[in-house]
Amino acid sequence: MRKTLASVRAPIIWVTIGAAFAVGIESGMAGCRSAPELTAQQAEGKHLYEVRCAHCHQDNDLALKKVPPDLHGLFDRKTLPSGIPATDAAVENNVLTGRGMMPGFAGRFDQKQMAALLAYLHTGLR
Repeated sequence: MRKTLASVRAPIIWVTIGAAFAVGIESGMAGCRSAPELTAQQAEGKHLYEVRCAHCHQDNDLALKKVPPDLHGLFDRKTLPSGIPATDAAVENNVLTGRGMMPGFAGRFDQKQMAALLAYLHTGLR
């Protein structure tokens, strides 16, 4: 049986396509990796956020008429939703003294807890 040029090239083409597909899937999966684990401080901050902040800023399960700002990616922006520069000091001040309709939480966070909350907010809330 005599092989034609097309019959010789066909398997090579399929192998090439298969390899390209496999590389594409593998490289596409690189973007699907999970985020790095939280540090102990960030994990503590996440807990504090979930029990003291998420009721308004994430779930709004208190049925507030004015929905508080979403804090995801808070430090990825140059300013806070209020227009103030997005700094640790500004966020800490807002949390402790309140702003607009948000009540102050002075006395509810010690310095270690505030540092943990800020560390978690810096993760973008993952």
